[in-house]
Amino acid sequence: MITTDRLHLRPFEASDLPAFAAINADPQVMRYFPAPKTTAETEAMLARCAAKWQAEGMAFSAVTTQGGQLIGMCGLNRPEGIPLAPCVEIGWRFTPAAWGRGLATEAARAWLAWGWAQGQSEIVAFAPRLNLPSCALMARIGMKEAPSLAFDHPAIPEGNPLRPMHVARIRRPQG
Repeated sequence: MITTDRLHLRPFEASDLPAFAAINADPQVMRYFPAPKTTAETEAMLARCAAKWQAEGMAFSAVTTQGGQLIGMCGLNRPEGIPLAPCVEIGWRFTPAAWGRGLATEAARAWLAWGWAQGQSEIVAFAPRLNLPSCALMARIGMKEAPSLAFDHPAIPEGNPLRPMHVARIRRPQG
């Protein structure tokens, strides 16, 4: 669907389940989430992504190398059940083997360009304040912190240090 110099960005396929389940089960990847995900939870997530693509024309999506290896996810999504909704968010999750190579930045910039081409006027991102790598990626792609939009994630229990969210946003470039 979207091709960059090094990546293919496309809706998830059923064959992506084993590789994405391994990413979601990795404690290092999921250290800023309440818990790693089971294969069944990942399968349910992929089903939600497919349904969102069908209904909304966007969802978190597969990121593969030019050779076809699944290395993570990135995409645009309309989150539900959070104080920012309704909005369009950008999000990402990559295998550790892809970290530190600029691949998440490349994928995120491609999704922002796609969102602008689809008429989005603003895109937000949020992550636990403790997730400094994601907060840094938000800044690298031109997002600005939006303290007035910060919130405590309602799906994370009170007192959990992952509950306070860092929120950043970017508006469609003019011109």
